[in-house]
Amino acid sequence: MKSPFDNITIGPMTLRNRFIKSGANEGMSRNGIPTKAMLKHHGDLARGGIGLTTVAYGAVNEVGRTLPNQIVMRESSVKDLKALTDEIHSHGAAASIQITHGGPLVMGLKVKGSTISSSSGINKAGLLSGNFWQRAMKESDMQAVIDAFVGAAHIAQKANFDAVEIHMGHGYLLNQFISPLSNKRRDQYGGNAKNRARFPARVLKAVKEAVGKDLAVLAKINVADGVPKGATATDGAITAKILEQAGADMLVLSGGRNIESTWFMFGSTVSQEGIARVLKSPISRLIVKATTLLKPKKIIFQEMYFHKYSMQIRKAVSLPLAYLGGVKSLANAEKAIADGFECVVMARALVHDEALVNKFKSGEITRSGCDNCNKCVNYIHHPGGTWCIKRPANDPTINAIPASQ
Repeated sequence: MKSPFDNITIGPMTLRNRFIKSGANEGMSRNGIPTKAMLKHHGDLARGGIGLTTVAYGAVNEVGRTLPNQIVMRESSVKDLKALTDEIHSHGAAASIQITHGGPLVMGLKVKGSTISSSSGINKAGLLSGNFWQRAMKESDMQAVIDAFVGAAHIAQKANFDAVEIHMGHGYLLNQFISPLSNKRRDQYGGNAKNRARFPARVLKAVKEAVGKDLAVLAKINVADGVPKGATATDGAITAKILEQAGADMLVLSGGRNIESTWFMFGSTVSQEGIARVLKSPISRLIVKATTLLKPKKIIFQEMYFHKYSMQIRKAVSLPLAYLGGVKSLANAEKAIADGFECVVMARALVHDEALVNKFKSGEITRSGCDNCNKCVNYIHHPGGTWCIKRPANDPTINAIPASQ
């Protein structure tokens, strides 16, 4: 019987176990590069026994950022990114980085001209940051974005990452093609689920051809959007099949959208009011408070909350899949593996305790102490970066120092 502690090979990458730290915005980069705080965070996860840790949101270019300080995948970032991977590797873990373009999903950044997206119209996500309009991408835009993703993958390769995770979920640019909430096109990139996945598959195929011999090429997709008129698990299965054909080494299964359904993404209510308290900018506070109108008042957390959706995708494809969504116990990690998922992905439980995997393995504990209060999400906007409020706060001074110093 397979165990989550078994090693596994994904593309050219071999992991010491099947536990993955999910890419979740750390708030630990400044001026486009990782800081000492991020180095400590991912180093602690590696020491704590994780098989693969994922660095969140490496923007493929300057205008692809969602927040001003996020990592930008450029030549000048390599030194600090390599310091990060060196730290992770020194403790026996592998390193992945999300490569992402936000499209119109830009908070606190003014982009020159209209933001790019699958379809034209008012940019609801960017209204309070001055990005009022979005325009439908043309073929020239698509090729430029493909080139940007390939360039970002080459930067990851130079920085000694073991994998790149192309973010195709949560409402970012590639998901804006996949989701009918965003995609209103009437050409070969719009309409049915197969057409909507066409451009993201082109991106993945190009990245695979560019770096696939040296890096595992993963994609993070939504199992569903979680709201009426959004993508369903049936759509997710079609997307998974197309990405399998494009050469994906593994899919990380997530769900929900940053604007329309954060509660679905986290399996419970996120406190927008709490985020607003952490933010200093009055405009940013207004943006966050406005999103409270789009969420249910109260969602009670249930473990394995994406399981039924993810099983539909598991039945549709044969490539490796990583289960994400509410794993808090060793028993549920074992269940995910027994149900046919190759890896188990966690975020909040590992923010609560970076050594959770080692503690599971030693038998010290069998269940995370994380209570899914979601307050760690608030602190991606804090000067010290995200942390579990049940633990001492991060030191904000090291979150101003480049990782390589």
